[in-house]
Amino acid sequence: MGKGGNSKAAAPAAQTEKEVLINGNLYDVSNFMHPGGSVIKFLTNGGDATEAYVEFHGRSKKADYVLKALPHRPAPKETMKERGFNGHEALSKDYAILRKQLEEEGFFDPAPGHVAFRVAEVVAMHVVGAYLFMCGSTVPVQTAGLFILGIVSGRCGWLMHEGGHYSLTGHIPTDRMLQIAIYGIGCGMSAAWWRNQHNKHHATPQKLKHDVDLDTLPLIAFNAEVAKKARSPMLKLWLKYQALLFTPISCLLVATGWQYYLHPRHIMRTKRQHTEGAALLVRHLLFYGVICHGMTWTQSLACYTAYNMIAASYIFSQFALSHSHLDVSAPDEFLHWVEYAADHTINVHGGSWLGTKFVDWWMAYLNYQIEHHLFPGMPQFRHPIVSQRVQVLFAKHGIKYDNRLYSSACYDTWYNLHKVGNPSVETQKAWKAEREAYKAAQAAKKTE
Repeated sequence: MGKGGNSKAAAPAAQTEKEVLINGNLYDVSNFMHPGGSVIKFLTNGGDATEAYVEFHGRSKKADYVLKALPHRPAPKETMKERGFNGHEALSKDYAILRKQLEEEGFFDPAPGHVAFRVAEVVAMHVVGAYLFMCGSTVPVQTAGLFILGIVSGRCGWLMHEGGHYSLTGHIPTDRMLQIAIYGIGCGMSAAWWRNQHNKHHATPQKLKHDVDLDTLPLIAFNAEVAKKARSPMLKLWLKYQALLFTPISCLLVATGWQYYLHPRHIMRTKRQHTEGAALLVRHLLFYGVICHGMTWTQSLACYTAYNMIAASYIFSQFALSHSHLDVSAPDEFLHWVEYAADHTINVHGGSWLGTKFVDWWMAYLNYQIEHHLFPGMPQFRHPIVSQRVQVLFAKHGIKYDNRLYSSACYDTWYNLHKVGNPSVETQKAWKAEREAYKAAQAAKKTE
């Protein structure tokens, strides 16, 4: 289950309208400018977007009003037969029942006490780290302070992630403002850019040409389908050693590129200088003007680079554990919402050595990626409880529930980086033949 879903039957027929199937109705989105960006195109003219719509817009009454206002019609029986429930009607119904039960039991309700604790934690860690770094009388103490600052920057990434899914307060404007502040000051990045990209990942995780988390060249390639795009000898050499370079070099380069190019560019393009731009300014004033007060610019830049390297290595490496080493789906496959969560994510637990509680804290409950991808709007600290009921659902439908040891997930992630960066001779020959066939096909088209 999950490696094909209803992909062949779901292939769209030739049509002029762009339609999305939701709850048995076809909605015409040909002239609709989706506020969440281009993610809607991934769900157009193929598959059933019901679960995706519910999970992305469960807290938004406005979204329901907008949906009802779109031109729509009941889906013909033939369309429902081809696309309805993505080929798994019984699974869709059981999933809807489970979600309704969880909603009625309050699992999606905000938890102000938990939010206050999480915010207090990052504030306290910043204070402790800054104090040790600024007031420490020895290099080891100052290094410890800088390390704590790097770790808490990464933890700001975990916390803003909840804000981006509107699972902190449950009030969308408030969660957005919290995300802007936490992500901008804590990580130096744009909340709006993150939401735009991350929603595409959630809509179709590990799907080629859809999941932006697979679009990682030239710095890294998590999958052979991505690695085979590398042409230059220098890039191939870089990928050959990507397992060694991933942390801290590649992670630092990604973070720096985001902080000083992609995210500022997005802020300027979307005219968010007064909110997200201001948060970035506050971050740099605090770091260079307060934490590095009295240092030379060279010393300050060196400290910022080390701090940024710790933060990026921490959060990017932990995110990679749950997806990057898993199989991908083809661009024309339309999997069920539950299949995406089951086949393209894993859970991670600490076992007897690290312990479940530590890994839950270290990964901020995003070690329960299966539950997070099923219910992205649920406060993440409730995932451990919900996981037991998800396992019952999976068992009923013969779906594998992949829960790995933290050490195993780390091994799988880094070994995959090594394997992808060092393809066999046979694989390289196959890639070359594929490129030559593509060139020949393109040349034939030009002569027609």
